[in-house]
Amino acid sequence: MSQTTAAAGGLTAPAPIGARLDRMPITPLHRRLTAVIGVGLFFDTFENNLSGTIGKVLQTDFGFGTTSLKLVLASAFVGQFIGSLTLGRIADRFGRRRAFLVNLAIYSACSLLGAFSPNAAWLIVTRFLAGLGIGAEQALSDCYLADVLPANKRGRFIAWAYTLAFCGVPAVGFAALWLVPLSPLGVAGWRWLFVLGALGSAAVWVLRRQLIESPRWLAATGRTEEADRLVARLEAEAAGRGLPLAPPAPQAEAPVAHTRLRDIFKPGLLRRTLVLWVFCVLSVVGYYGFGTLAPQIVAAKGYGVVAGLGFTALSFLGYPVGSALALPVVDRMERRTLVAVSAAAMVAAGLGFAYAGSAELIVLSGFAYTLFSNVFSSVSHVYLAEQYPTQIRATAAGAAYSLSKLSAGALPFVLLPVLDTHGPGALFAVIAAAMAVLAVTVLALGERTTGVSLK
Repeated sequence: MSQTTAAAGGLTAPAPIGARLDRMPITPLHRRLTAVIGVGLFFDTFENNLSGTIGKVLQTDFGFGTTSLKLVLASAFVGQFIGSLTLGRIADRFGRRRAFLVNLAIYSACSLLGAFSPNAAWLIVTRFLAGLGIGAEQALSDCYLADVLPANKRGRFIAWAYTLAFCGVPAVGFAALWLVPLSPLGVAGWRWLFVLGALGSAAVWVLRRQLIESPRWLAATGRTEEADRLVARLEAEAAGRGLPLAPPAPQAEAPVAHTRLRDIFKPGLLRRTLVLWVFCVLSVVGYYGFGTLAPQIVAAKGYGVVAGLGFTALSFLGYPVGSALALPVVDRMERRTLVAVSAAAMVAAGLGFAYAGSAELIVLSGFAYTLFSNVFSSVSHVYLAEQYPTQIRATAAGAAYSLSKLSAGALPFVLLPVLDTHGPGALFAVIAAAMAVLAVTVLALGERTTGVSLK
């Protein structure tokens, strides 16, 4: 039976869907949804680090120059820019679940096509098309989990999803280290990396068919009976397991409204939008600036391709460790403060990586960088998902994420010349400046969101 709240005149009325979701304990269904989203994000991180990890290998195999390498590295991110804008709107118009199925189907098919690339042009096109599919994955995942999770557990469980997700970064590093020197069945090892991504995402597509639709989205679009049934299912699961179920907190039901992208520039949302756009553009300078270019930086220090892949794979182990370290603090510490502290730690570790003169220091500082960057990333995903009302959450988050993809696509053209001309020290000085501006912007202008109920 639906939970109710007291109404005027002593009558009762159904409690708003958001209030009922926010007072929920964590149930097995919450955990299953988080795990399925996390496994899908695994292939997003696998994809985002794939081209950068094997960039030197592709350069050797195809014999292309620096310009072609930049295009290969950038093409997936340019596709993701368009995908974030398009699929975010689809998620707000037609549902989170449907958008999930569309994005993974596109990615899986186009990643498989990339495995058969006969030349750089084919590879650039298929990376772009795969990017169209995977581009909205993070925005959709963040919005979906923010929709279904209770307010006081939201940060922790989104961080759990990203702990699973960022296992994909060392996975691509070690898979490349294993496969690149080989030619299984007479096929170059790097091509098998694209096949692994395609087959894995196809399996996740099957799992995601079992996802429930977001009750908040259903309620926000007027489908209140469907929303009520899904929340009642969660409530029944909690009651059946003897989990405590507090009365819903007083909360006004959000009106059904049709929204457009330009609504994010209206009073009340404009400052949030500007802060998040600055945040998204600059965050990838620190995050993907390392993940995409780490093998190039190691090569600039004079190490060979296989040794560079080994150093990179070991450094990438810090990604899931950093996400795991965010778990106990993300719901206890104000998000803005944690963003700024982790950004400063990234800068310190990055400068250590730039000036490391031995293999041991390269791996140690690289591990520290990826660890801090994933504390930063985990809290960033939670923070971005908490900024907008349900009716426009995926569209607005998709727009912000799209700028991060465009920024990531520009990185090879901006940072590779700095690395080639001035070396790793200058490269990380640029990264440090970007992260400093980001931290000041979020601390000075960002909203407090920890534990706040979503509209």
